[in-house]
Amino acid sequence: MAWLGEPLADQTGASELAPRCHKDLVEEELFARRRDLFAELSVVFMDTTSLSFEGQGGAELGRRGHSKDHRPDLHQMIVALVMDQDGRPLCSELWPGNTADVTTLLPVVDRLRARFAVGRICVVADRGMISAATIAALEQRKLEYVLGVRERSSAEVRRTVIDDQTPFVPLVVPRASGELTELEAKQVKIGERRYIVCRNLAEARRDAEQREAILSGLRAKLAQGDKALVGNSGFRRYLKTVSVEHFAIDEARVADDARFDGLYVLRTNSKISPLQIMLRYRDLLRVEQLLRQAKAVLATRPIYHSSDMAIRGHVFCSFLALMLAKELEDRLRRHGIAAEWGDILRDLDRLQEIQLDQDGKRFLLRTPTTGVAGKLFQAVGVALPPNIQEIPLPKPQPAV
Repeated sequence: MAWLGEPLADQTGASELAPRCHKDLVEEELFARRRDLFAELSVVFMDTTSLSFEGQGGAELGRRGHSKDHRPDLHQMIVALVMDQDGRPLCSELWPGNTADVTTLLPVVDRLRARFAVGRICVVADRGMISAATIAALEQRKLEYVLGVRERSSAEVRRTVIDDQTPFVPLVVPRASGELTELEAKQVKIGERRYIVCRNLAEARRDAEQREAILSGLRAKLAQGDKALVGNSGFRRYLKTVSVEHFAIDEARVADDARFDGLYVLRTNSKISPLQIMLRYRDLLRVEQLLRQAKAVLATRPIYHSSDMAIRGHVFCSFLALMLAKELEDRLRRHGIAAEWGDILRDLDRLQEIQLDQDGKRFLLRTPTTGVAGKLFQAVGVALPPNIQEIPLPKPQPAV
C-alpha cells in the first residue's frame, strides 16, 4: 500500500494539493485498457467526503477540518471521487483534511485533462464547489458545467430566479424499484447566466409536512409561554420577537421557507435541455452512493496508518474495490441477475474449501453454492472446482 501512495520522481501534471503517485499510473492504465475508438469521456461527476483517522494520520493528510463523518474530534483527510458517464469510478484524489471543497474542483479538472487526454468534458458537481472564480475558470477553459447553487444564500436566486413565472415542464422518471419519481424543471436566464430550477414533488410534499409538524409543536409551546423554545433551531427559524418576554410565529418566514419545498437550482452553460440537465445532475447521486459504499460496505474506515504514502494506498485499495464492484454489477446486469450486495457477500462467504485426509488419500471438499453464488460465477465466467477432488500426496523424501 505504501508503494501505491509513493510520489513519483516525475511530478508532471501534479497539483498543488497532491503529488503524483503510483496509484495515478494504475488509474490511467485502467482507463486506457477500456478506452477504444467508440468510448469517450464526455461527462465527469465529482463529489468529496472526509475520512477520519485513529491517531494523527500522516504528516500532510492528517488535519482538522469540517468533518462529514461527524467526528470533529479526529484528524482527517478529504477524498474526492470522479465518476464517468457510465457510472464507473475514474480516479480518486486525496488531500489534507482542512481542504475546502470550493478549492478542489479546478485542480481535479486540470489533472483529468492532462492525465486522460480529454478535451471537451462536462463537469457535474455539487453546490459546495461553486464560486464565481471557479465558474470563470471553467468558462475560460471552454468547459461545460452543471453545478448546484446555494439557492437560499444566493441573492440572485432568491430574488429573481425562483420567482420567475416561466411554467415548469413535468417529468416522470422510473426507479429501479418500479416506482415513479415526479419531477419538474424550467429554465431561467439572467443575462448570459443560465439557471435550471428543479423540483421533486415527493420531496416538496415531505418538506411541507415536516414544516407543518414543526409549526404545530411551536404553536403548542407558545400557548404554554415557554421561552426556552427559542433555543431550538427548528423552532427559531420561524419565530419573531414581539417583546422581550414574548415570541410569535413569523408568517413571512414560513411563506418564504415554503418557496424552497423540494426545490434545487442548477447553473450551467450547457446547451442541452433543462430536463436533460436535471437528469445529468441527478446522476451525481451515484457518486455519493459510491462514497457511502466505500465507507460502509468496503470498510475503508477506520484508518490506522501513520504515513501519507500508506494512507493513500489504503484508500486507493477501496477505489480498486469499487471498480471491481462496478464491473461485477455490469456483468450481472448483462445476465439478467439482480442481487443485493449483502446477499452477494453472505453467499460468497459461505463458499469454502477444506482439505481432508482419509485412508491414506487427500481430498479437497468444496461446500455447495447457495443463494446467488452459483450465478455470480457463471456471470463472470469462472468455473468452480468439483465438490470433491482427490489431490496427490507429496512423495516421501528419501532418508539422508
